[in-house]
Amino acid sequence: MEAVIVDSGGANLASLQFAFERLGARTRVTSDVREIADAPRVVLPGVGSAADAMQRLRRSELVAVLPTLRQPVLGICLGMQLLFEHSAEGATTCLGILAGTVRRLEANGERPVPHMGWNQLAHSRQDPLLEQIEPGEYFYFVHSYAVPECEVTIARTDYGTSISAVVRRDNFWGTQFHPERSASAGARLLRNFLRLT
Repeated sequence: MEAVIVDSGGANLASLQFAFERLGARTRVTSDVREIADAPRVVLPGVGSAADAMQRLRRSELVAVLPTLRQPVLGICLGMQLLFEHSAEGATTCLGILAGTVRRLEANGERPVPHMGWNQLAHSRQDPLLEQIEPGEYFYFVHSYAVPECEVTIARTDYGTSISAVVRRDNFWGTQFHPERSASAGARLLRNFLRLT
């Protein structure tokens, strides 16, 4: 097994598995604490609300386990947001692995909320997860909440303000966009994740 995908109850689990399978990787979707702790890599996906997602993680007894992982961990979309301390969505306490607060995007005439569509990345610093991904490449976003650019940001995008598109601290990475829906650039990012040790 090259990666375990945390069963967060989201609708994107199958598409995420298919994206890894296209790269020749074997994955398993599970909420089993032991399987997740022993996995070589862990993916934390997420769709829906932060409060519901944290409730599912608590029911599975994963809230205490996920911050202790030492293998590469990739949070995707809501999964990335859950890595932070707090979300303004439902005043939710999250995993606290990364410092900061997830905030609601502000809508205006040109930028509706939720933000749905393709946006370009601008790199804040180099990282193995971004290898062979050029600044300016497009990735697919679907979200109403975001993390402002901060000290753990390694790539950002603009949606009226600069927001974190990719974050990292130690063995924890997160992408606000969906790499499994981001064509060849997303496939390169997932391949890079599979190479992390």
